[in-house]
Amino acid sequence: MAGTGEADPACNDGKIVMVPRCFAYVVVVVCSSLAPHAAAQAEPRAVVELFTSQGCSSCPAADKLLGELTADHSLVPISVPIDYWDYLGWKDTLADPRNTARQKAYAQTRGDGQVYTPQVVVNGSVHVLGSDRNAIEAAIAKSRKNGAMSAPPVMLSFADGQVKVTIPEGSPARPAAEVWLCGLTTAATVAIGRGENKGRTVTYHNVVRKWIKLGDWNGKEHTWTIPLPTLKGDEVDEAAVLLQTGTMDKPKTILGATLAAIH
Repeated sequence: MAGTGEADPACNDGKIVMVPRCFAYVVVVVCSSLAPHAAAQAEPRAVVELFTSQGCSSCPAADKLLGELTADHSLVPISVPIDYWDYLGWKDTLADPRNTARQKAYAQTRGDGQVYTPQVVVNGSVHVLGSDRNAIEAAIAKSRKNGAMSAPPVMLSFADGQVKVTIPEGSPARPAAEVWLCGLTTAATVAIGRGENKGRTVTYHNVVRKWIKLGDWNGKEHTWTIPLPTLKGDEVDEAAVLLQTGTMDKPKTILGATLAAIH
């Protein structure tokens, strides 16, 4: 059952194993805060993806930690709420089936089959317990050694009602990657009425509300532009860009990223 803090050994045969405890996930990103109508460009930052659930009693500690990590400008921390604990008595108000599919796809791609909450996936490649700060820091260092966040800086800007994303030319040896624009809610506070967290009020940070594929990057400089209203809605007030190898069905290492408030 979710939130017990205990887990059975995960299978290593590529099958998904529903581990009954909470963990988080980390990803490396390149980004900085944007001044109005200015571009965000900075040194590579680690992407920390936290797979969390309002129905998991072990998750609030990880949700709190992610909130603390948003103050660390070397990171791009995002919450990715999942829905598979809804049957425990509380339907997660922020969960999205696409988030659940993404977490399971990571487990299949890694080959370890481990799916749990709170789980952090760092830079698309290493997973650790979402409430363990030291493990997250170690995962960031490990993923960088394996080529994460090695692409040129990702640039994101807002002007004249448009969202503009540019990725400069990179090394010819670098693998092709998909470019994803994520609409985020900076902070969402939820009073939980049932389930394992009944009576608790939890704030979720940098919550993913939209996934928009902009296109593919093959190492050549490219710019994508979409209307800002396409990204807005669902209380979206922030955006992240992920340059990730593999596909949404088989996500792999994140090569670069950026994060910025929408002005």
